[in-house]
Amino acid sequence: MERMPYSELMVTISPASGTVETDWRRSLPVLEGRSITLRELRHSDAMTLFSMLATEEVARFISPPPSTIDGFERFIDWTHREREAGSYVCFGIVPDGMDAAVGIIQVRKTEPGFSTAEWGFALGSPFWGRGLFAEGAELVLDFAFDVIGVHRLEARAAVRNGRGNGALKKIGALQEGILRRSLLRNGEYLDQVLWAIVDSDRRDARAYSGPSVH
Repeated sequence: MERMPYSELMVTISPASGTVETDWRRSLPVLEGRSITLRELRHSDAMTLFSMLATEEVARFISPPPSTIDGFERFIDWTHREREAGSYVCFGIVPDGMDAAVGIIQVRKTEPGFSTAEWGFALGSPFWGRGLFAEGAELVLDFAFDVIGVHRLEARAAVRNGRGNGALKKIGALQEGILRRSLLRNGEYLDQVLWAIVDSDRRDARAYSGPSVH
């Protein structure tokens, strides 16, 4: 599959709003944070993603990741095809000082037009507790609501996944219910928490995060 060089991404910044405008179906923009970069996955990420995400510690509460490096390469090709079809995006999480992705944040549409979408994330355990997910999540939330045009963004996390549920609550997601026995892992059906953020939540959060008065 022929890929557009990263130097040729169609990305502009709207002077009025400061938001990113991009033809994301052709290629994802590079999103810069304070200590991470989010970018499209590359084949060169396959080895690092395998070493980071295929561990039991990371994989026990998520859908099973590929079990080989080749499997991750096929997954990366699939993410590109789904993005080109306009149904899915997947950003690799690259910490400052590194070249390879150590985690991913995915967004997929669940109804035509991408008005409602579901997102998920996985990050290598050596990078837990550093604020990388929260930083990446803020970038992806802006991209999902401002660029893709998502109205409602849902997430599911196993009830037992205290770290994942805590991270979603911290970034402003609201718990809406429990999905009973909805995730099959290692022969056992687990309950999941349903979280959601809607566009009005995002606007309100931005308003409250404005300059403080001293």
